[in-house]
Amino acid sequence: MSRVLRSLALVAVLPWLVACENSATAYMVDGNQHALILVREQPYFWTADVEQALIVSRLPACQRKVRIHPSSTAMVEVEVYAAGDLLWALRQGGRWYLASTERCLVQDWVNDGGAPGPLVGHFRLKDGKPAFIAAGQ
Repeated sequence: MSRVLRSLALVAVLPWLVACENSATAYMVDGNQHALILVREQPYFWTADVEQALIVSRLPACQRKVRIHPSSTAMVEVEVYAAGDLLWALRQGGRWYLASTERCLVQDWVNDGGAPGPLVGHFRLKDGKPAFIAAGQ
């Protein structure tokens, strides 16, 4: 009897666990020691937003996780642009961020102009999972 109850409890809880997201995907700038990483976390199925962070990493000099604005549970694509030496501009919807692996910083950026440099790629869904897709692919 207890085996049946455990099985029923697992079946009842499974849809709630599936609704949560905990993912990370990376743009590898120069091997695995230099990267921009987008982290998305939805700890509870009932929350409407997903917490997000960017990790700037250029080991051993820099590694920092910085929270950025939340997003909807449906992933909103993040465009990544080269904006200078060890500097990237990221756009998600109407929000812009600057990420520096030289100064190990991420900050909001008010950009009234267009793209600050060439498009490097996108953080977006691929086969239902967040991934970094290089420009032109």
